[in-house]
Amino acid sequence: MTEYVIETYDLTKKFKKEYGVNSINMKVERGKIYGLLGKNGAGKTTTMSMLLSLSNPSSGEIHIFGKDIKKHPKEIYPRIGSILETPGFYENLTGEENLKIFTKLRGVYNKKNIKSALKMVSLDGEKDKIFKKYSLGMKQRLAIAASIVHNPNLLILDEPINGLDPIGIKEMRNLFKKLVDEFGITILISSHILSEIEHIADVIAIMDNGELIEEINIQELHNKADKYINLETSDIEKSIEILGECGLKENIDFVRNYENPNALKLLSNFDNRAEIVKVLVLNKISIFRLELIEESLEDYFTNLLDTHVYVQ
Repeated sequence: MTEYVIETYDLTKKFKKEYGVNSINMKVERGKIYGLLGKNGAGKTTTMSMLLSLSNPSSGEIHIFGKDIKKHPKEIYPRIGSILETPGFYENLTGEENLKIFTKLRGVYNKKNIKSALKMVSLDGEKDKIFKKYSLGMKQRLAIAASIVHNPNLLILDEPINGLDPIGIKEMRNLFKKLVDEFGITILISSHILSEIEHIADVIAIMDNGELIEEINIQELHNKADKYINLETSDIEKSIEILGECGLKENIDFVRNYENPNALKLLSNFDNRAEIVKVLVLNKISIFRLELIEESLEDYFTNLLDTHVYVQ
């Protein structure tokens, strides 16, 4: 039986006449990374704020760890770590001192845990540097350390890789996967860096104008994504003629690649590509390129938003 760490039921937040979040039903499975995508103003941060009880819903229910957050807040929130918008730290204290104060205020101070959290975000060598001298990326790393220092079961992270360079992003990607794989932590994460969400998420949810318009696991996404083979040869007209003569043309849907007159887009029967190469080479046609192109998450996301009809 599937165990869900987060479940929302018609969760709604209304601001005067507009909906920030409009009747969303979200299910986040235990031990998975759930990626929340959407344009600015789509409702991602508002949703996370309600999950963390920083904002009260207009209607609907939230269950975390199988319990209603209104009835069991003291049991639920000590088990959650979060980053929501810009975390506040003391400018003139070191990274380690900031975590010490942070954990003491929350009643979870543990020197060993602080050391471990700093090491996990690669700040153990910078623990004695004062916060105001941290780069933007280092500040973001410290925020992640603060969210995991008490060994939570659930992480709710709003844009956690903002400000990180490519190496830092890769390190955080590996860290998130480690937290899930080795410690069984569940992660709800939002980001504008779609390629990173595609790399780490098990499930992707897309919000638009406060509505949850798509919820799909990553394997289903790859199955639904448009695919085609880009075939580029020394003589595309001769290639089409040869494929027709040997009977392969009838088994392939293709269109012209108008960006390149020497190329075709093969839209189906991709398993025939080995036979296509063989036939063309035997007929002295040079093949410059034969590659399988798959629609990216960014393409899928953009197309979905372009076709979504919002009904108020």
